[in-house]
Amino acid sequence: MTAPVLKVENLKVSIAGQPVVDGVSFDVHAGEILSVVGESGCGKSMTAFSVMGLLPRVARIESGTIRLGDTDLRRLAEAERRKLRGNDLAMIFQEPVASLNPLMKIGRQIEEGLIVHRGTRGKAARHAAVAMLEEVGIPEPQIRFEQYPFELSGGMCQRAMIAMALICRPKLLIADEPTTALDVTIQAQILELMKRLREETGTAILLITHDMGVVADMADRVAVMYAGRVIEEAPVEAIFARQEHPYTRLLLSTIPRLDGEPKALLPTIEGLVPDIGQWPAGCRFNPRCPLADMPCLESQPPLLARRDWGHAACWHSDKVGAML
Repeated sequence: MTAPVLKVENLKVSIAGQPVVDGVSFDVHAGEILSVVGESGCGKSMTAFSVMGLLPRVARIESGTIRLGDTDLRRLAEAERRKLRGNDLAMIFQEPVASLNPLMKIGRQIEEGLIVHRGTRGKAARHAAVAMLEEVGIPEPQIRFEQYPFELSGGMCQRAMIAMALICRPKLLIADEPTTALDVTIQAQILELMKRLREETGTAILLITHDMGVVADMADRVAVMYAGRVIEEAPVEAIFARQEHPYTRLLLSTIPRLDGEPKALLPTIEGLVPDIGQWPAGCRFNPRCPLADMPCLESQPPLLARRDWGHAACWHSDKVGAML
């Protein structure tokens, strides 16, 4: 296998001295989609912001390496980072309205990547931006090109932001809940566009989502995060066929089933993800885990290879299949 486009090793991030990402490692190869899943507060977005170099001021990377190809991103000055962002490295943010400049027309914001990174200007840049607006499913792209973000719906702003991320055909695309606020028809178009991008250009995609249907349709591999750690990682088929961690098992059990009882309550995972600074000793999932016993309370399980196809951090992986 060729060298990965993105390689993250033992990443540790803290806020005010409290860890929020704790020893996360993963890689993504060209043309591959790695989906990162888990509840809110597990550290998914903070990991993505670390890769982009867009952590909030209160957060800092304590240790670890982040490499984009042969480039160590942590060693780059901010000016060098800017040359990568929007060109080789792009991100679709979770809050589109907050991520767009309210004082700049949509078309100008999409053109900006081509102007700054490719030197494409004038009619050529406009034509490419209009074509991209049409590609992400925005009707009347010539008109939308001249409008401001406040003149577009939330769904259109989301698609405009996706157009900004894709305009330079990046080597790595980080998509943080990219189909939020979109109806199912447009969602399907966006996901198909992302698939086509990776097939045509070999773009590697780091997909952060709560939607397990999107994971099943899009991902090649899945990394499950909980309380700042990756607790299971495997090819998507293996994750859905057999889980090696109780959290993954319970997470998948919350998916509505077509053969379920009418009007039955949806399954839930008891409890909440612990706040930063309040992670329990031992396995961090132990307060919510039906398999937890004394070893789970005393020591944190390492992320170990399981069944030749993935990794899991659980003292009782052999019992997970019998849950529920």
